[in-house]
Amino acid sequence: MELTTAIKPFEELSNHELYAIIRLRNEVFVVEQECVFQDADNKDQFAYHVMIKSGDFLVAYSRVLPAGASFAEASIGRVVSDKKARGTGAGKRLMRDSISFINSKYGPCTIRIGAQTYLNGFYKSLGFVNAGEVYLEDGIEHVEMTTEV
Repeated sequence: MELTTAIKPFEELSNHELYAIIRLRNEVFVVEQECVFQDADNKDQFAYHVMIKSGDFLVAYSRVLPAGASFAEASIGRVVSDKKARGTGAGKRLMRDSISFINSKYGPCTIRIGAQTYLNGFYKSLGFVNAGEVYLEDGIEHVEMTTEV
């Protein structure tokens, strides 16, 4: 599977890209994880959208927010992979590209995420460390994690 990365601010997303992002987020977070929550949280407009594609198919996605938007630090959120792409390395590439983008856009800085606890090992393999206690968000256990500069 040949993968390409595209990173765009909200205003540069095409209608098709925005639809694919919303579809993937709903497919995984709402349907697969059975989590009823307000996905449209008025942060997408301030985010950079990291898309990993195979051809025209969106296989993985995250949004990068500047410091102050979700946390005091720059952050990566809404991290999601299509079921068919899991185990292919698309998720690691997504996170590496997201981290690289933050470092190039904002300079070397601490990055904070709110991670689902079952993915703790995945995020630790990318350099994140636990930075708080486990908490429930929308019925799913999460923990804040950060990178060190």
